This record gives sequence, structure tokens and C-alpha cells, in this order.
Amino acid sequence: MGAYTTLAVNEESYNRIVSLIRTGYTGKDNVIHRPAPHMACCLVIQANLGCRIGDILHLSLSSLVRDGDHYRMDIIEEKTSKARRHQVPEPVYNYIRDYCEENRINQERRIFQFTERAIQKALKAATEYLGLPQTSTHSFRKFAGQQIYKNSGHDIVAVKEFYQHASVTTTQEYLAQSSEKLAQAINKSVHLPVETD
Repeated sequence: MGAYTTLAVNEESYNRIVSLIRTGYTGKDNVIHRPAPHMACCLVIQANLGCRIGDILHLSLSSLVRDGDHYRMDIIEEKTSKARRHQVPEPVYNYIRDYCEENRINQERRIFQFTERAIQKALKAATEYLGLPQTSTHSFRKFAGQQIYKNSGHDIVAVKEFYQHASVTTTQEYLAQSSEKLAQAINKSVHLPVETD
């Protein structure tokens, strides 16, 4: 890793960033940042699906297919060329579908018509305004994985499968943390000397 490590957003910073980009703001340098609900929507989808930003920018509604009683993604990841067929929770599917209907985006058209560079620039301005260092679109992908980790009872293997990593070691590095069991064991293994008078 280089000198710059992207950190995951937490729930509070996620909400602040999305709200700020959605509604617009006047920056500290008096530059007006117009409302960008399309970019806010993109970040919400990334935080819920956990895909890389390039894959989010290539999504169409037809990329989300009905599979029995649920929806799933049906994409090939741009970076890895791996098929990604994870389940999409129905509320997330409905959020995407509603956005497409409101913006008259047909099923086959890409949902977002802006570049990765454009969203990174908008996000950088917003996070600098909010004082949130080391934040990029990848922070939203990491957020998704941390939510899976937390909601799976700290199952690192579930997160590995979610990210489609080759090894648990990669997933641990990606989450920037050791497994919860290891953290608990470390905390229980403290043996400091007892001071005597």
C-alpha cells in the first residue's frame, strides 16, 4: 500500500456525504456546488452493492435480474472479469428501479451518464468541505463490506465471498482489521504486572 490509504466511511459520514451531494452546498472557497442527486444515488448504490465504482457506472436496470423470489446482479466485473451474481435486497432494487423511472431511464441504458473522474471530483470537494480525509468512492465499497462483516456476526469468510477475494488475508487487509475473534482474543490476553506497594 502507498502513503494514501482509503478509509471506509461510517454510517454518519456516509449520510452526511450523500445528503450534501444530493442537496448542493457553497464550499469554503465560495464555489457553488449544485445539487447532484444522480451522483448521490450512485454512491448509495455502491454502498449497498459493494461493487467498484466502474462497475456501478456501467449498471443498467437489466443488470439486476429476477431469480426466483429475489433479485440478483448479473454483471462481469471490469477489473477482475469475474461474474458477480450476488443477491440484491428488494429495497435496494426498488430504490434503483424508482430512480430509473423518475429519470426516464430505460432498462437497457446505463443508469449513470457521468465518468468516474467526475464523481471522484465531486466526492473530493464534498469530503474536503466536511473534513473527512482519505475518502474516495472506494470508501463506499469498503463500507458495504464492513456492513456485511458486522451483520454476518463477524464472518470474515462471508465478506471474502462478498468481495470475491482470493484469500481471507486480502479481505482482512481490505477491511483494515483482523477478525473479531482475533481482536477478542488479543483483548483477553492482556497480562500486565500487578503493582505492589
